[in-house]
Amino acid sequence: MSESASGLIRGEDGQHRCWWHGNDPAYRAYHDNEWGRPVVLDRTLFEKLSLEGFQAGLSWLTILRKRDHFRHAFCDFEIDCVARFGPTNVERLLQDAGIVRHRGKIEAVIENARRAQDLQAEAGSLAAFVWSFEPPPASRPQCLDRATLGNLAQTSDSKALSKALKQRGWRFVGPTTCYAFMQAMGLVNDHLDGCCIRAVVEAERTAFTRPRAVTNFN
Repeated sequence: MSESASGLIRGEDGQHRCWWHGNDPAYRAYHDNEWGRPVVLDRTLFEKLSLEGFQAGLSWLTILRKRDHFRHAFCDFEIDCVARFGPTNVERLLQDAGIVRHRGKIEAVIENARRAQDLQAEAGSLAAFVWSFEPPPASRPQCLDRATLGNLAQTSDSKALSKALKQRGWRFVGPTTCYAFMQAMGLVNDHLDGCCIRAVVEAERTAFTRPRAVTNFN
């Protein structure tokens, strides 16, 4: 199978990786060290949901290059801190050229922080809520190449997560956004077959202790 069909590209180190990082150094580091590795910290989960919302209509690489600016602007995505933001903070953020200056998305992050506080009270943690939507292994593709991945822009599990979040007042959390979030935070392992990172991520997922929610949300 050709590299274009398999979805793999070969780096200067001779290793094959998923095509989408394009051998951009920052993007490849994200692919190798972050994407797909299971996350349990509420702050990191909230950051990713927030940045996925900002990404709508843009590339993830654009957001990745601005991520440090976003972290500075949104007090490192500490949920309680962001939840206290008010109109003055919104106006400050709209003047910050280091982030995506979109009023609706900025206001959504602030409101989502408040809803995240509610979820922490409801489920015990944001992580416990999110991980209750992890797909069962039997539902995952037996073979994962570029074509198969292209059909996974949204799934029944990402639709369920999106619906549950929207019912609780979250914004900019559609099923495609939620699936991208699930891919990045390790709820699924979508490194392609033949990618040198796939087995590493799967080993981390196997060893990972899933947080337990106080009730079943899915």
